[in-house]
Parts: sequence; structure tokens; C-alpha cells
Amino acid sequence: MQRKWVNSPYIFAFGMFAMMVPSQAFSSYYSFFYVEKLGLGIGLATLARTIFLIWDAVNNPLFGHWSDRTHTRLGRRRPWVFGAMPLFMLTFIMVFSPPGGLSQNGLFAWFLTALILFEAVATVLWVNYGALFPELYHGDRLRAKASAIQQSYQVVALLIGSALTPTIFNAAGFSNMSIIYAFVFGIAMLICMLGVREREEYSAGEPLKLGKAFKETLKNKNFWLFNISNSFAQTVNGLVSSIIPFYAKYVLKISDNQVTILMASVFISVIPLVFVWYWICRKMDGVKVWRLSLAVYAVSVLPLWFGFNLISGVAAGVAVGFGLAGFLVTPAMVSGRIIDEDAEKTGLRREGIYTAVAGFITRSSGLISALAFLVVGVMFGYESGDKPGPNPEMTFRVLISIVPFCLLLMSIIISLLTRFDFAAYRKGDVTHGEETHHQL
Repeated sequence: MQRKWVNSPYIFAFGMFAMMVPSQAFSSYYSFFYVEKLGLGIGLATLARTIFLIWDAVNNPLFGHWSDRTHTRLGRRRPWVFGAMPLFMLTFIMVFSPPGGLSQNGLFAWFLTALILFEAVATVLWVNYGALFPELYHGDRLRAKASAIQQSYQVVALLIGSALTPTIFNAAGFSNMSIIYAFVFGIAMLICMLGVREREEYSAGEPLKLGKAFKETLKNKNFWLFNISNSFAQTVNGLVSSIIPFYAKYVLKISDNQVTILMASVFISVIPLVFVWYWICRKMDGVKVWRLSLAVYAVSVLPLWFGFNLISGVAAGVAVGFGLAGFLVTPAMVSGRIIDEDAEKTGLRREGIYTAVAGFITRSSGLISALAFLVVGVMFGYESGDKPGPNPEMTFRVLISIVPFCLLLMSIIISLLTRFDFAAYRKGDVTHGEETHHQL
């Protein structure tokens, strides 16, 4: 008899918590650290992201394909996760521990090397952890519940990675912050993986060869439109969190210590709101509620334009929290259905390659975010913390409100380009322990 904690959404969600604490600290503060604190030019920072994406275009789908073809007594995904864990810890520390006294070129070289190593290992983790979700949880209701639990853990991680980070690096420095978060990751990820048991039958059958696997993936119109739409919304997640430290300094004109309060206003509000969105998910079709979440998210970023002090910034942050909560919960239902239909067509569960290619598409959000930073910076004369230009306030008002709204508008338009006609509407399928989840 399977134990209730095995494949429990509550245990599985520790993996999301584990990866998001360092990942959010990275996405929120790597630009601030290298550009504002160390003086790296935004042109060089953008170039580093561009070079990485070329590398990512190659390794991301390959990692997914290799994961699908893996056969061990531990399963397909777990061996990759266990192997990547110590490397993730080391490369994360490397990002925030550059040697002192580096020139611009030296700082660029260190940043590029650390970025390539860190995000390559992160790809292995995200691909294999993400591939487990549609395998372990079936049906819209169970996926919505598991996603809500997962995203509530993620929000706690976002809160730590975004809001608590300034307090830690102001007290202990960026390098010590990275060491602390690396160990938080290691402990939480171990708890997650010890509670996961993969389904042996999903490893049965001869996997598709690389060429055919890509061909089948490329032919899936729903998959591409869904993930391209999500990539624009995902850009907003990273852009808003990375711009908040600049927004706090130049627009709200508050201290570094108060940035924690501002970040908390966004992420604390999300924790109860993800369950509001779960309730909405139970009442609506998965595609419709996903599109609704994009529209709500677009409206929610507009109040950030009007911020002028800590109180107004907090109020705007709570508004963003409602839109963010919807986008965190709803995509899992649509992506799971896409993978289910592919399995019915091919006779194979190919979560790995779908998760990997989806990850690459959404990771393009990093380049979109970097390009937006560069273009708006050039428009208003912002170069770095040493050369903020004549109007840094307007630079970061535009980057935190107008640019996100336009990106989400693009996301909504793309989401409407297909009807997402699935063969069957699976609302309540339950897998892995019906007794555990009988309330669904």
C-alpha cells in the first residue's frame, strides 16, 4: 500500500521552494549586483544574456530528450536531479562571489562563465522536476490543486528570494547570502526527491529518436502558441522582480531596508490569492481561466506607474499580487492537457522534451527582459549606477509598468490565436493515491 506522503503535492512542492529561493534571488538581484553595485555596463550584461540563450537553445531540448530516454531503478527524472544538486549549489555561489578588482572585461568574463554554468545546471533541474508534475498528477482538478499548493510554496520562496535577500546581503554580503541559499536549496530539494516515486509504466516502450521527437513537438500548434504566450507573461515576472530594487531607489526613493517591505507586499498577498484562483479553476475550463489570468495580470501592473512613496508602492504591489497569483496557478492545467494528448497520439510519455522546449521558449523571456532594460535605458540615458542619466525615475516607471502591460497584451493576443480543442475534457482524473486526494 502506497504511503500517503509518497507523491503528495505537499512534499513535491518542496522542490519548487528549493529551486525558487536561489533562482528568485538570482533573477531579482544579479542585474542590480553586477550593474548597480559592481558597475558592469548594461550593454555587456545584455550581451552575456544573449550568448547564454544561444547555448541554452542547444542544451535545453537535449537535456529533456536525454531525460525521456533514461532508464534506471530510481526512474527517469530523479537520477538527473540528484546529480545536479551539488553543482547547482556551487554555481549559484559562483555567480555572487566574483574576485575583487576585476576590470570591465574581467567582470564580464566572470559573469558570462558563471551564468552559463549556473543556468545549464538549473536547466537540468527545472526540466526533470517540471517533467514530474504531469506524470504524478492527472485531471484538471488535481492539477489545479497541486499547482496551487506548489505555487504557495513558490510564493514563500519568492518572498525569501526577493524580500529577505536585501536584509541578508546588507548584513552579510552577496557571497554569504549565496552560501546560505545554496544550503536551503540542498535540504529542501532532498526532502522533495525522497518523497517522489515515478511510475514504472511511463518508462515502458522505445523512446522516440531525437529527430522524430523534435518533429512531433514542432508539429504541435497548441504547444507552441501556449508557450509563446506564456513567455511574454513570464518576462513580466522576471522584469518586475528585477526592476523593483531600481524602482524603490529612483521612483519611490526609499532605503534598501524598505525594499523588503515592498517585495513582501507583492508576495505575501499572493499566498492566499493562489487558493482564490484554485477556486476559480474549479468553476471554469482550464484554457478559459488561463486566459482570464493573463487579462487580470495586465490590468494589475498599471498601478505601479502611480507609485511615489512606500505606501503607494505597497498598494500597487498588492494589486500585482492578484494578477501574479493567477498566472502562477493556471498554466499547469493547459500544459498538462497538451502533454496528455501527445501521449495518446504517440503512446509515449514525453514530459521531458516538452518541459525542456517549453523551458527554452519561456527562458527567452530573459532576453526580452534584458533588451527592454537596454532599450528603455538608452531612451532615457541610464547606463549604470555610476551613470544614471538625467531621468532615472522615468526609466524605471516605464520598465515596471508600461513595458509589462504591453508584454501581457501580446500574451493575451497570442493566447487567442487557437481554440485549444482537446479530445476530451478531463476535469477530475486522479492518479497516485485516490484515497489521499478523495476530497477532489
